[in-house]
Amino acid sequence: TSTCMHCAHQLYLSFLSTGPSVSELLVKGEVGQNITVPCFYHVERTEDITSMCWGRDSCPISKCYRTIIWTDGWKVTEQFSSRYLLKGNLQMGDVSLTIVNAEEADSGIYCCRVEISGLFNDQMSNLKVVVEKARISTVSPHTYTSEHTS
Repeated sequence: TSTCMHCAHQLYLSFLSTGPSVSELLVKGEVGQNITVPCFYHVERTEDITSMCWGRDSCPISKCYRTIIWTDGWKVTEQFSSRYLLKGNLQMGDVSLTIVNAEEADSGIYCCRVEISGLFNDQMSNLKVVVEKARISTVSPHTYTSEHTS
């Protein structure tokens, strides 16, 4: 059955790519980690540096829905939480989002939208983030069970 699911996923991706430039990617991380959600755009000259936003949920017709960060291309201009950072070189087109100290509630779709001039030219990426609880290490002794009473 996994093959069929893979086929459906491939079809979904190719269906998306018939419209404006939209790509989808899955990013996995664990609770408590910093998770970097990748997003880049092409910069050759300073004129290519442009504004962009990150938002929760799929990219809408314009801007970002439930915006978490805006940049003017040179620096972050709006930041809705200190847990969301852009650590990459913005002027080189690295607009990857870092989610600090990830929580399960951070799971979901994120939109990276780069505003490229011209009608329907924006570069959009829908990135699915899955934050899972860290697997309990089998190395450490189970000292937390305190049901035994004397």
